[in-house]
Amino acid sequence: MPPDRSPGFNEACEGCGKDLHACLNCRFYKSGARWDCAETIDEPVPDKERRNRCEWFQTNPLLLAATEGRASARSAAEKARGDLDRLFGG
Repeated sequence: MPPDRSPGFNEACEGCGKDLHACLNCRFYKSGARWDCAETIDEPVPDKERRNRCEWFQTNPLLLAATEGRASARSAAEKARGDLDRLFGG
């Protein structure tokens, strides 16, 4: 997902299938804060891992960095597998 775009309500991670528009992926998620949110939300969100329609949602920049790192690692692993296949005729 491009860093300049927040995920849509129904979007899920291509790798694991989890909801992206969820509290745990939000830059305002703060465990221990009132309702675990650094923003002034009107009511608590019961399941922080599931999608919600919070208007304050913004993708956590740390999550984007981690996602990009996993994509780079996956690309490197795929390249290495391809190199081995070519080397050993697989």
